[in-house]
Amino acid sequence: MNIKQILKEFFIPEQHKTEPVYFYGRVLVYVFFLIWGFRLMKTPMNDQMMSFMHNINLPMHEAGHIIFSFLGDFMGVLGGTLMQLIMPAIVTGAFLLKNRDAFGASIGLWWLGQSFMDSAPYINDARAGELMLLGGVTGKEAPGYHDWENILGRLGWLQYDHLLATASFAAGIILMLAALAWGGYMLYLQFQANQDAYE
Repeated sequence: MNIKQILKEFFIPEQHKTEPVYFYGRVLVYVFFLIWGFRLMKTPMNDQMMSFMHNINLPMHEAGHIIFSFLGDFMGVLGGTLMQLIMPAIVTGAFLLKNRDAFGASIGLWWLGQSFMDSAPYINDARAGELMLLGGVTGKEAPGYHDWENILGRLGWLQYDHLLATASFAAGIILMLAALAWGGYMLYLQFQANQDAYE
């Protein structure tokens, strides 16, 4: 078996007949994430934190500061965004490795894309320091408190905040589109498997 076949079996496992309720339930989930995804993609970068998903990402972000602080101060600051990205990646991997559920993994990938998009406004604000932070202050009011001012300042990359934010936002859109294409294809294969079973 060559690497192409291994990857195909891993990311696009063979689908078998399933109950119509199960299949159409997944179709409804897919349509929900499709509509929500395109709404998020149309939302300007600096308005991404208004999404409901920001409230899901925020506890992971804050936990990341604590978890990664054991690796030093810099990693403690970077750990917020890292954890926000690692958690959906873990969900994606768990669906693939443990459950062999490529459709479920596609929803995890969608979340990873959304997390990249959600991080973009924070990165974009590194120099301006205008976003209201969790402590009730802005970056301007509390120098060094803003994660991305701190990170990029230490690296000497502060002037690249807008470029990095745009790259994060674009990466999020690409991942979200890939997730929707992957999930849609898995539903198509499931539909074909159900049709073949009834013939």
